[in-house]
Amino acid sequence: MSKVVILGGGYGGMMVVQELLEHIPDDKQLVLVERMPYQGLKTEYYALAAGTVSDLEIRVNYPVHPQLQMVYGNITDIDLENKIVRVANQEPISYDSLVIALGCTDNYHGIPGAPDYTCSIQSLSATRRTFQQINDIRPYGQLTIVGGGLSGVEVAAELRESRSDINIRILDRGNSVMSAFPGKLQEYVASWFRQHDVEMRSHISITSLEQGVIHNGGLESILTDVTVWTAGIQPVPLVQRMELPKDPQGRLVVNEYHELPDYAHVYVIGDCSSQPFSPSAQLAGAQGKQVSEVIRTRWQGRDPRLGRIKLKGVLGSLGKKAGFGLMGATPLLGRIPRMLKSGVLWKSKRHFG
Repeated sequence: MSKVVILGGGYGGMMVVQELLEHIPDDKQLVLVERMPYQGLKTEYYALAAGTVSDLEIRVNYPVHPQLQMVYGNITDIDLENKIVRVANQEPISYDSLVIALGCTDNYHGIPGAPDYTCSIQSLSATRRTFQQINDIRPYGQLTIVGGGLSGVEVAAELRESRSDINIRILDRGNSVMSAFPGKLQEYVASWFRQHDVEMRSHISITSLEQGVIHNGGLESILTDVTVWTAGIQPVPLVQRMELPKDPQGRLVVNEYHELPDYAHVYVIGDCSSQPFSPSAQLAGAQGKQVSEVIRTRWQGRDPRLGRIKLKGVLGSLGKKAGFGLMGATPLLGRIPRMLKSGVLWKSKRHFG
């Protein structure tokens, strides 16, 4: 029986599973390897960290199907030469096709103290710990968010709605929050933060961190009670260790089929895959859809033909009532993009669940 092993049950991995299960031949088997017994909707981790949604609200159960085997555990190694995946304290798993969809971890850019004195929203377990730390901040205490991109902005805004008593600041290296986006969108987000007493500090160059202190070069020491790190991502350590061609961000180089050039039937999607787009749940899902198409076509003995990936845009929230988005070059501001984001979340839960 031909076996497809999928590593990681996030947006990309789940899309592969769902698509392949729809029309799976009797002589094929899928194996999904995951640490958690359910998918966490990562685009909503900011709300879990802020305490505005429960853990249960952002979980999706994995499908149940006679041709899908679930393996729970930590992946320790991928042996590409012998087509084997090793999982801690379990028998090795052989594969005919492999999909690497393991996601990302924080990138601390080599800054001393950053891994030890900040908290994260990159995994569900890390976000749970972050929720605990944030919500234990004393009244009028100080929360600092490092990074003024989409994740940092959503954490700050959501937390402002749930904890009006604490001081919130965002530190960023650039000129403004959301600096990768058009000026109109940047100003809208900055204006919302000014109205809601969120401090924004630009051109901050963090050189080190210690308990309760962030060092801005040799200029000043910034005091903080809790620090959330949202200043960059990189592929998971397992992918970092793989000695294969990578792009400057450490993501694995793939061909037009999302496949490792030197290893047929080994596909890489999501945050581990080198793409001409910024990493996102939407991109991982689109890649997952294409990889499932490639696998299905090859099952039928035909050569795959893929179109270009077309992304629909970006949506972000500022609390529960306001938001922002970018559709092509057009910024969307206010209540409409927030409603659209809620709709996308509802659809994700319905589709995957």
